[in-house]
Amino acid sequence: MAAWGLWAGLLVLLASLSLVDGSVFLSNQRLKGRFQRDRRNIRPNIILILTDDQDIELGSMQAMNKTRRIMEQGGTHFSNAFVTTPMCCPSRSSMLTGKYVHNHNTYTNNENCSSPSWQAQHEPRTFAVYLNNTGYRTGFFGKYLNEYNGTYIPPGWKEWVGLVKNSRFYNYTLCRNGIREKHGFQYPKDYLTDLITNNSINYFRTSKKLYPHRPVMMVLSHAAPHGPEDSAPQYSEAFPNASQHITPSYNYAPNPDKHWIMRYTGPMKPIHMEFTNMLQRKRLQTLLSVDDSVEKVYNMLVETGELENTYVIYTADHGYHIGQFGLVKGKSMPYEFDIRVPFYIRGPNVEGAAINPHIVLNIDLAPTILDIAGLDIPPDMDGKSVLKLLDTERPVNRLQFNKKGKVWRDSFLVERGKLLHKRPDGKEVTQEENFLPKYQRVKDLCQRAEYQTPCEQLGQKWQCVEDQTGKLRLHKCKGMASLSVARKPGLASMKAQLYGQSSDGCDCDVPDLRMSPFKKKKLLSKKKFKASKNYPRNRSSRSVSVELNGEVFTVDLEDGYQPITPRNLSRRHSFGEEGEDGLEGQEDDDFSGMGGTSSPSTNNDLLVPSSIKVTHRCSILANDTVKCDVGLYKSLQAWKDHKLHIDHEIETLQTKIKNLREVRGHLKRARPEECDCNRFSYQSKHKGKLKHKGAGLHPFRKVVQEKDKKQWLLKEQKRRKKLRKLLKRLRNNDTCSMPGLTCFTHDNQHWQTAPFWTMGPFCACTSANNNTYWCLRTINETHNFLFCEFATGFLEYFDINTDPYQLLNAVNTLDRHVLNQLHIQLMELRGCKGHRQCNPRTRNLEIGDKEGGSFDEYRQYHRRKWPKMKKPTSKSLGQIWEGWEG
Repeated sequence: MAAWGLWAGLLVLLASLSLVDGSVFLSNQRLKGRFQRDRRNIRPNIILILTDDQDIELGSMQAMNKTRRIMEQGGTHFSNAFVTTPMCCPSRSSMLTGKYVHNHNTYTNNENCSSPSWQAQHEPRTFAVYLNNTGYRTGFFGKYLNEYNGTYIPPGWKEWVGLVKNSRFYNYTLCRNGIREKHGFQYPKDYLTDLITNNSINYFRTSKKLYPHRPVMMVLSHAAPHGPEDSAPQYSEAFPNASQHITPSYNYAPNPDKHWIMRYTGPMKPIHMEFTNMLQRKRLQTLLSVDDSVEKVYNMLVETGELENTYVIYTADHGYHIGQFGLVKGKSMPYEFDIRVPFYIRGPNVEGAAINPHIVLNIDLAPTILDIAGLDIPPDMDGKSVLKLLDTERPVNRLQFNKKGKVWRDSFLVERGKLLHKRPDGKEVTQEENFLPKYQRVKDLCQRAEYQTPCEQLGQKWQCVEDQTGKLRLHKCKGMASLSVARKPGLASMKAQLYGQSSDGCDCDVPDLRMSPFKKKKLLSKKKFKASKNYPRNRSSRSVSVELNGEVFTVDLEDGYQPITPRNLSRRHSFGEEGEDGLEGQEDDDFSGMGGTSSPSTNNDLLVPSSIKVTHRCSILANDTVKCDVGLYKSLQAWKDHKLHIDHEIETLQTKIKNLREVRGHLKRARPEECDCNRFSYQSKHKGKLKHKGAGLHPFRKVVQEKDKKQWLLKEQKRRKKLRKLLKRLRNNDTCSMPGLTCFTHDNQHWQTAPFWTMGPFCACTSANNNTYWCLRTINETHNFLFCEFATGFLEYFDINTDPYQLLNAVNTLDRHVLNQLHIQLMELRGCKGHRQCNPRTRNLEIGDKEGGSFDEYRQYHRRKWPKMKKPTSKSLGQIWEGWEG
């Protein structure tokens, strides 16, 4: 019995243990699922705060005390933050896609900016699309891209409040979830900065109430401090003595050692300098509202309890210059004031009050946001996540580093604009062309009904046939026209068949065909006709040929003008007193800049003017000499002003000639088809048959013609836009346009909010058409330089350690070997794709690791690779490298 009781106890104990193990297993399964669910639900929120045209070199962050307290003291400041293209739309496209400009093809604020190509190829691959597909509540508020027209909602955004076109603070249009919404001039209802802030905060609170376990990703894209620099009323008197923009490069002009626009730009005038002071003041005033916005977002995160689970990133799309090198205002230069931007980040496990010296770029934003969300970074993104740079792990002994140092890029590419590549046929190509394979195009065409029927159909030219191998091919229908018609048509039936019965009573007047022979009338060629005696030789000239820049242009003359020839002189009559009085009473208000004006005369005699008035101060006399006002020969300033006026007139005429040629080409291409009796050509090998010129085109050629037509329409739209701007300038008597330059005018009506501009209008030029460049910017343990190659062949090199404001171009201090090394590395970056190719230090280090190298050896390698440069001196700034041969 005792043994039985022992066995029974053991059985009870085993059963209890099994029950306990089962309960523990079930509880572990429940805990595991709950843990996974919590991990999925506690993914961090992400808030990106973006400003427009905010500098870091001119002291704009000094005015934002609230932002600095929240982002600097509570997060990490990247002291070497740059953009790869200092222009709005290209830089913003790089932020969205994580790619260099040469990989997303948005080169300027107009070319491919929010174009159909961008919408089809790159917009579906922004970081918003990836986050939206994984459960994030995404929202965008503010400026998107410069050419965004508000007709659609970009993919990836749950909440969309996008600004239509470029930055404004009042009188703008928003696209709110697909509905256009116009705003006026009322504060604070219509002030864009406050509207963006309030809408984004409401969206965050609503999302957390409705979906408490789903993370939120928002972008607050402010217009400040971009023009027109309208501040909130409470800040219109702030910063009365703003002078942070006056750096050592301020009004440092001209610069004969730099590229073309810098050589052209001279010192600013007093009115320009006064404008820069007020511009800096108004820019800082607009940033005060952004400063309030950052504080409101921070307080909202504290109130909702989401501060410790939210990453906040603050940056700008590019920098800005105000008076540097004599440039009154603008961006798009490769220098530090335009490519350096503020970059702050705070969030979980981010060290506060820290300064990180690593290079971060605008192309790093998309990979960083994906990394924060726990997503894999696509390999085609050129940037890298900066989270690895925020690692707060420290070694126990600060003097001994057992941990391998962080490996990061030390060089990057700065690029602006692009050259037009030429196809083999000589035509310029501005966009990439992606053609489908031939078999795919044939397959698509064969699905059309017009190619599926046999060649017995009347009027059919092509037929799809499957060959013995199973491939589809296009065959041309031959010899089918004679089968469809039993007899030869007469003239009436041929005319009806070719032209049809038009509703507008079109009559081509086809001559009757007679069987009797007819006499051929001898036709004279144009050359022989002019040589004949019947050709009139006393016709007056209607145009004159002018040679400009090696090209000959024909300029129309005014009605009534007669050239001075012996024939005309012999027929000249003397004028009476009344005629002289009439000529003296003629006013000069009808001057057109093209020549003298004359009133219509009832006299049939030919009149010869004593002089031709070309401009309001210069005329061409009868003896072919030029005479101008005495003041032009005595005042140098008057001479310069009048010469600039003549240059503007020449540019206007050249533009008009170009436009007329384009219109003529358009008329040739757009020749009407209906009621066009000359569209049929007679071919001698098919006598008696009339054939349409475009009837036998291959379907592939038709597709190419359609593409060419679309490209022509795009060029036509750009041309019309330029023409409208030109006509607007001419109507407003705007003479600010200069050949090859990008200029602007400023007057008392530009700023609609205080403080107002009261010093009158002025003109200034900010950039040039040939300002296309590719630059290599390097910062490592031994070097800190900027090397640029311009499209004109010009080279620039600046050692930032010895010349932090890029005052002297030191390219002449480099030997040939160093120039070749710089050129090779720059060319590699210009063609890079993906983060493995576009981060030079990482790529070189990987090669060293494969060969057994280490990080210390890599540093020594770079010290050997870049020999120490000579310090630039005034004597070394002689001849500049105008032509580059790699």
